[in-house]
Amino acid sequence: MKFRIGRLIGYALIGLLVVPVLVMFIVLGLAHIFEPSCGTPGDSGGCEMGAVSIGIISAIPAMLVGIAISLWIDWRSESR
Repeated sequence: MKFRIGRLIGYALIGLLVVPVLVMFIVLGLAHIFEPSCGTPGDSGGCEMGAVSIGIISAIPAMLVGIAISLWIDWRSESR
Protein backbone atom coordinates (compact mmCIF):
# COMPACT_ATOMS: atom_id res chain seq x y z
CA MET A 1 0.00 0.00 0.00
CA LYS A 2 1.55 3.25 -1.16
CA PHE A 3 0.82 6.47 0.69
CA ARG A 4 1.29 9.87 -0.87
CA ILE A 5 3.32 11.92 1.59
CA GLY A 6 2.54 15.23 -0.12
CA ARG A 7 -1.20 14.72 0.22
CA LEU A 8 -0.77 13.58 3.82
CA ILE A 9 1.20 16.70 4.73
CA GLY A 10 -1.21 18.92 2.80
CA TYR A 11 -4.30 17.60 4.54
CA ALA A 12 -2.53 17.72 7.91
CA LEU A 13 -1.58 21.38 7.36
CA ILE A 14 -5.10 22.27 6.25
CA GLY A 15 -6.39 20.70 9.44
CA LEU A 16 -3.71 22.34 11.56
CA LEU A 17 -3.91 25.87 10.13
CA VAL A 18 -7.19 26.49 8.34
CA VAL A 19 -9.73 24.67 10.52
CA PRO A 20 -8.80 26.42 13.81
CA VAL A 21 -9.10 29.84 12.16
CA LEU A 22 -12.51 28.94 10.78
CA VAL A 23 -13.61 27.53 14.14
CA MET A 24 -12.44 30.70 15.89
CA PHE A 25 -14.42 32.98 13.59
CA ILE A 26 -17.53 30.78 13.75
CA VAL A 27 -17.45 30.70 17.56
CA LEU A 28 -16.81 34.43 17.73
CA GLY A 29 -19.69 35.13 15.36
CA LEU A 30 -22.06 32.90 17.32
CA ALA A 31 -20.96 34.48 20.59
CA HIS A 32 -21.74 37.95 19.25
CA ILE A 33 -25.14 36.78 18.00
CA PHE A 34 -26.28 34.96 21.14
CA GLU A 35 -24.57 37.04 23.84
CA PRO A 36 -25.31 40.76 23.56
CA SER A 37 -22.57 41.72 26.05
CA CYS A 38 -19.80 40.44 23.73
CA GLY A 39 -17.69 43.29 22.42
CA THR A 40 -18.82 45.78 25.03
CA PRO A 41 -16.34 47.50 27.36
CA GLY A 42 -17.58 45.48 30.34
CA ASP A 43 -16.73 42.18 28.60
CA SER A 44 -12.96 42.81 28.75
CA GLY A 45 -12.30 40.51 25.79
CA GLY A 46 -13.82 37.39 27.34
CA CYS A 47 -15.71 36.35 24.20
CA GLU A 48 -12.60 36.81 22.06
CA MET A 49 -10.40 34.85 24.46
CA GLY A 50 -12.93 32.02 24.51
CA ALA A 51 -13.05 31.90 20.73
CA VAL A 52 -9.25 31.81 20.45
CA SER A 53 -9.03 29.09 23.12
CA ILE A 54 -11.49 26.90 21.24
CA GLY A 55 -9.59 27.52 18.00
CA ILE A 56 -6.30 26.49 19.59
CA ILE A 57 -7.84 23.40 21.17
CA SER A 58 -9.27 22.32 17.79
CA ALA A 59 -5.87 22.34 16.03
CA ILE A 60 -4.59 18.86 16.91
CA PRO A 61 -7.90 16.99 16.41
CA ALA A 62 -8.37 18.78 13.07
CA MET A 63 -4.86 17.76 12.00
CA LEU A 64 -5.57 14.14 12.93
CA VAL A 65 -8.83 14.23 10.95
CA GLY A 66 -6.91 15.61 7.96
CA ILE A 67 -4.40 12.77 8.21
CA ALA A 68 -7.22 10.22 8.49
CA ILE A 69 -8.94 11.65 5.41
CA SER A 70 -5.69 11.47 3.45
CA LEU A 71 -5.10 7.86 4.48
CA TRP A 72 -8.70 6.97 3.63
CA ILE A 73 -8.36 8.53 0.15
CA ASP A 74 -5.14 6.56 -0.45
CA TRP A 75 -6.72 3.36 0.82
CA ARG A 76 -9.76 3.82 -1.46
CA SER A 77 -7.58 4.50 -4.49
CA GLU A 78 -5.51 1.36 -3.80
CA SER A 79 -8.59 -0.86 -3.45
CA ARG A 80 -9.87 0.05 -6.93
